[in-house]
Amino acid sequence: MEPLTGGVANDVWSVRVQGHRAVGRLGTRSDADPAWETALLQYLDREGLTVLVPIPTIDGRLFADGLVVMTYVEGEPPETEADWRRAADTLRRLHRLTAGWPQRPGWRSSTDLLHAETGTKIDLAAMPPEGVARCRAAWARLVGRQTCVVHGDPNPRNIRVTPDRVALIDWDESHVDVPDLDLVLPHNAAGLDGGAHDIAAQASAAWEAAVCWDDAYAIKRLADVRAV
Repeated sequence: MEPLTGGVANDVWSVRVQGHRAVGRLGTRSDADPAWETALLQYLDREGLTVLVPIPTIDGRLFADGLVVMTYVEGEPPETEADWRRAADTLRRLHRLTAGWPQRPGWRSSTDLLHAETGTKIDLAAMPPEGVARCRAAWARLVGRQTCVVHGDPNPRNIRVTPDRVALIDWDESHVDVPDLDLVLPHNAAGLDGGAHDIAAQASAAWEAAVCWDDAYAIKRLADVRAV
C-alpha cells in the first residue's frame, strides 16, 4: 500500500493480506536474526502481550528472504503521565516474561561491551577513546544485574495505546540486556528512585550513543554521559 516511516534498519510497508491491513518489513540481516525475533513475538503473543504477530507464508515459514509480514496494531502514541505508567507496566511485564532468554544472534549486552568492542550495530573502535571510557563507566554500574529481553527503543513511535491495552511495536533493537535500559521514560513513569534513575539514564544514554554512532543524535547522547 505505502511505505511507513520510522524504520532505520529495514524497509517497512503497510500492506494487505487477504483484505486485512498488515505490516511488511524487508531487512538484510541473516536468517538467524528474524528467527530469534519472530520466535520472541510468538511467545509474547501467547503470554498475552500485544505485539506485532508474524503472519506465516503459505508453506508455514515466519519469514522469507528477509521479509517478515506481521499483524497491524491500532492505537496512538502515549501522551499523558497515565499513558506512560501503563507503558512502563507493559515493559516490566516483558522483562519478567523473558528472564533467561538467549541473546539475539550477533548482539552484545551493555555489560558485554565492557570487554568486547563490537556487536551487530555497535563498533566501539569507531568512537573516540574518551567517549568509550565514559560509556563503559556508565555500563559498569549495571554489572551483576539480572538480564532479560529489552525492547531497546521504547520511544513514543514504538508504543501504541488504546483504552484497554498497550502495544509494543518495532522490535529491531530488541536484545538481551539489563532492564534498566527500557525504563528511562517520560514523567519517570517506571518510578525509579534518584540513584536508580541516574544509573539507568546514564547507561541508556551511553547505549544510544554507541548504537547510533556517529550521527547527530549519537553525539548529543554521548554529551549526556558524564566524564570519568
